Amino acid sequence: MSVIKEYWHKLSSAKHFYPIAGALLPWFLIPALLMLIWGSWQGLVVAPADYQQGDSYRIIFVHVPAAWLSMMAYMVMAINGAIYLVWKIKLADIVAESAAPIGASFTFLALATGSLWGKPMWGTWWVWDARLTSELVLLFLYLGTIALRGAIDDRQRAGRAAGLLGLVGAINVPIIHFSVEWWETLHQPATVSKFSAPSMHSSMLTPLLVMALAFTLFFFAVLMVKIRAGILEQERHSRWLSALYAEAPETTTTYSPEGEPGRNG
Repeated sequence: MSVIKEYWHKLSSAKHFYPIAGALLPWFLIPALLMLIWGSWQGLVVAPADYQQGDSYRIIFVHVPAAWLSMMAYMVMAINGAIYLVWKIKLADIVAESAAPIGASFTFLALATGSLWGKPMWGTWWVWDARLTSELVLLFLYLGTIALRGAIDDRQRAGRAAGLLGLVGAINVPIIHFSVEWWETLHQPATVSKFSAPSMHSSMLTPLLVMALAFTLFFFAVLMVKIRAGILEQERHSRWLSALYAEAPETTTTYSPEGEPGRNG
């Protein structure tokens, strides 16, 4: 038990997580890029046209993964915001802050691709459909947390305020997911999640699942980059960071903890 506790304390420390994030980055990024290439080719070129929607359905290979990541990224933000509120772990606040703009980007992509899909299917770019409206609310929640952090100078107060807003807004995530079941909606019901009897042929479902996994890995790759940047920003005056970059090879360009890039030697 003490070993697990010690490991948890190390993992929640910015000092120890900084090199871990750097080590994890290629393990997320390289498979994500390979899966994106394969999934895009299979979904956009190889998969057959839909018997009702024709080729216009192919936008789902971007839209569905983006919509999934918009919700998952929000939960990452909200959970880490709650951890910061309860245990005051600075790394959790960095993770929550880092996840917000990434999640907002995926939410915007989901809304944009949904509109492109809706035009040929529904005859209009936008309807105040339950799924679309709740997804739009999610985008506003992301933008609200980003704006709230920017409006408060004190980092601790900003983290607490953003964490509280993230927790309150988390109720919107199940609303998005179940909106097609709770209300009459133009948006099609669940197809991918029905693993017992999926509504898609395997030639379409397989590349869609691969694209969803690729988007997920890409999210974590970008998250690792932003976490490392956030750690550098917050810990720029710490001794461990100064010592870390003091040990860097003389021929490499490094980040100076004082805030200016410089070359050793």
